[in-house]
Amino acid sequence: MKKYTYTEKKDTRSGFGAGLAELGDTNENVVALCADLVGSLKMEKFIENHPKRFFQIGIAEANMMGIAAGLTIGGKIPFTGTFANFSTGRVYDQIRQSIAYSNKNVKVCASHAGLTLGEDGATHQILEDIGLMKMLPGMTVINTCDYNQTKAATLAIAEHVGPVYLRFGRPKVPVFMPENEKFEIGKAIQLTEGNDVTIIATGHLVWEALQASEKLEAMGVSAEVINIHTIKPLDEEAILKSIAKTSCIVTAEEHNILGGLGESVSRVLAKNNPVPQEFVAVNDSFGESGTPEQLMKKYGLTDNDIVLAAKKAISRK
Repeated sequence: MKKYTYTEKKDTRSGFGAGLAELGDTNENVVALCADLVGSLKMEKFIENHPKRFFQIGIAEANMMGIAAGLTIGGKIPFTGTFANFSTGRVYDQIRQSIAYSNKNVKVCASHAGLTLGEDGATHQILEDIGLMKMLPGMTVINTCDYNQTKAATLAIAEHVGPVYLRFGRPKVPVFMPENEKFEIGKAIQLTEGNDVTIIATGHLVWEALQASEKLEAMGVSAEVINIHTIKPLDEEAILKSIAKTSCIVTAEEHNILGGLGESVSRVLAKNNPVPQEFVAVNDSFGESGTPEQLMKKYGLTDNDIVLAAKKAISRK
């Protein structure tokens, strides 16, 4: 089995900041908007190099979405930046009406998603955002796993015409994806090959899935790990190809069990090839304050939880 290692940890939000800075230099139509969280979204370099293409909206997120929609009419490509709960729950009406319904070319970029926001607690740890955004017709939904992939995704969505939700986080996590790998929207990445169980993971849970696959290998279990960075459009072909070999699947995500990646995969299975599926996700609850590590453990989002889910899925074949 292919082994993945890392030499450093970086926060995925910094990957967004690096990608945005590069876009500022290469695409004059890219503009950035922020709701008073420049440092948290790592937008400083873009602002330093292109101050006239940056708009500080302040703590007025709904207004930010409306302005972003308007900017597209003049041919600009707006990247909005704030926390994930403010990027979705607080402004859902504005995104639905002003961006999705009229298919505006706005990139909604959201940091501090999921439980790993940590000590800020349940009010900021949105676990429903993927579900909210994937239900909007025409909305592309992306959830990246490390610094390199987040930077690559940021560059890629500038070339994509249409609304995009890009989700990333605050904690420093292993950097293990290739630095210069091209990001293909809607195309899953197979990380390991296996015959006994398929593990489909997204975001921070991709690294946990890789760690779980090594533990399973030590138990004599061959796990195929697939990185689903694009939740909508979903790479159904990759999922069906894998389960044709393994006949069971585990989905792993830092999101509510309702409305996320797992349910999208279930729909694919139900329509094409029903097989046993186990879910690693937050079990329909809010989060709480704690370190990212404490919360991942308490809410069942670790490599050990993926191992247990894989063994259960295999037992159900």
